[in-house]
Amino acid sequence: MSSGATQNISDISSSEEDEVIISIQNVSKKFCRSLKQAYLYGLKDITAELIGTTRHSQKLRKGEFWALNNVSINVKRGESLGLIGVNGSGKTTLLKILSGLIKPDTGYVRIKGRVAALIALGAGFNPVLSGRENVYVNMSILGLSRKDIDEKFRDVLDFAEIWDAIDAPVRTYSSGMKARLGFACAIYTNPDILLIDEVLAVGDFKFRTKCYRKLSELRKNGVSFILVSHAASAILSNCDSAAYLSRGDLVICSDAKTVVKKYEEDLSINKVPNADVSQVGELCVAGESVSSALKINSLSFRDSEGNILDTLTTGQPAYLYVKCQAYEQVKDVSVNMIIRNLSDQEGCYLYLESAKDIGFIQISSGEFTVRLLIPYCGLLTGVYSTKINLTANGSYYTILDIIESFRFKVEGDENISQSSFYQPRRWEINDSW
Repeated sequence: MSSGATQNISDISSSEEDEVIISIQNVSKKFCRSLKQAYLYGLKDITAELIGTTRHSQKLRKGEFWALNNVSINVKRGESLGLIGVNGSGKTTLLKILSGLIKPDTGYVRIKGRVAALIALGAGFNPVLSGRENVYVNMSILGLSRKDIDEKFRDVLDFAEIWDAIDAPVRTYSSGMKARLGFACAIYTNPDILLIDEVLAVGDFKFRTKCYRKLSELRKNGVSFILVSHAASAILSNCDSAAYLSRGDLVICSDAKTVVKKYEEDLSINKVPNADVSQVGELCVAGESVSSALKINSLSFRDSEGNILDTLTTGQPAYLYVKCQAYEQVKDVSVNMIIRNLSDQEGCYLYLESAKDIGFIQISSGEFTVRLLIPYCGLLTGVYSTKINLTANGSYYTILDIIESFRFKVEGDENISQSSFYQPRRWEINDSW
């Protein structure tokens, strides 16, 4: 097979349940950061192909970088693969190669079956045409006849839930409406493979749940899909396996739990700007406070003996120590916390406000420590970022000091990683009840 090729093989035997339906072998793709230079390289490459000379695809030229570098992944029929990695890691580039939008520079991709791709929001939709017209155009491009589309149109419309707007121009649609219609078109083309690149992130919670439920149904019917997401929960809930990409390199490809754990461990290595982690588990804040009245000096999680905890454990107790310095007497102070998972920064996992729990704190001049007891750590396995601020007089407009990102890690057993939340519990057995 020639280098830089994508093959689509439509003849699939339904009896071969365990066959490889997507084979990605030693795929590399490079881009140029300079637009002018990219055009020049493009002309040279086209000329080389026309006259049959070597393109030297294996080497980087001036200004080029590897968006993907020697990536090999196999996906079997009915298998769901999650692609995870920070922005710029090569996830979307790989999906574009799989969908045939771009060609790899080296290696090859072999695909068996019909592919439906949701790579960009509204991709393939003509903004001037109505939603109804776009459904027919989009699904016909994916291989359906007019008769087939007529039969499936009501199902598409019911799934997308945009009945009133179906005859309006797509340019008037919100991002969520485009995502609904695009996803509905894709799943009702009877695909063998679905490629999904975070377009579901713009939908509301109810619709995302509906989509993931549909993906589970399609997977049971033998449809394979590749899901790109920054949310570890989405990967763990919907994917059998996962691949972690970093700057174009394949770091690990294994079961979803193993890959997500590695990804979150790598995220936790990054240090917090303007702060110095002077000892394990403790953040000592450097620099001046944004307030002349009150300053946070350090943050740490500790056990009941006062020892610093490097890692929290789901279901186990911990104390959060917030060491502060008051330069004058301050009345009605509240300590507020917002905890987010590093792999899902959009959602708030936990919000705490001391004023709601114990009332406002009255602070005298000098050093003091606020200690928060967590009887059971309810957070699941992962890496978290905590934003902590001190407010006065019950007003968020009076910010006395703030820490934008205090990062910590939570570990748990295998059962915890399969859960959506941690439930404190106690088992009892009695034959007289």
